[in-house]
Amino acid sequence: MSPFGRTSTGSPLPQECPCGSGRRYEQCCRRLHRGDALAQTPEELMRSRYAAYALGDWDYIFRTWHPRSRPDDLGVAGDDQQLRWTGLEIEGSGLDDDTHGWVAFRASYRAPSGDGVLAERSRFEVRAGRWLYVDGEVAEE
Repeated sequence: MSPFGRTSTGSPLPQECPCGSGRRYEQCCRRLHRGDALAQTPEELMRSRYAAYALGDWDYIFRTWHPRSRPDDLGVAGDDQQLRWTGLEIEGSGLDDDTHGWVAFRASYRAPSGDGVLAERSRFEVRAGRWLYVDGEVAEE
């Protein structure tokens, strides 16, 4: 993510945050993407990760993925310029305890093969005081 008002793909920064919060990107996920704040809940992290996917901020996605489950390289995801994330719906979220949580979501996308939805129940864990994405179970649509 460029600090100069453009995404890593060169597009201007959006006015409304891609995460679906209804807030301006500047006051929502951008502060997390830039490292000015940390996500306080699994849902806030999930929303910021979705926004990072939508904007092509692969560094943020990598930094917020738990090291024990994170791929060594996000190149496959980073190179898919034809996939566009078009909407996020949070179906539920919660805490299992102080350091483990979950988020169930549906993320819509547009691809050359057509429109689709990724439905997942993601798991999150606190490590060194930060929420991180661990993994998720993809639901059958």
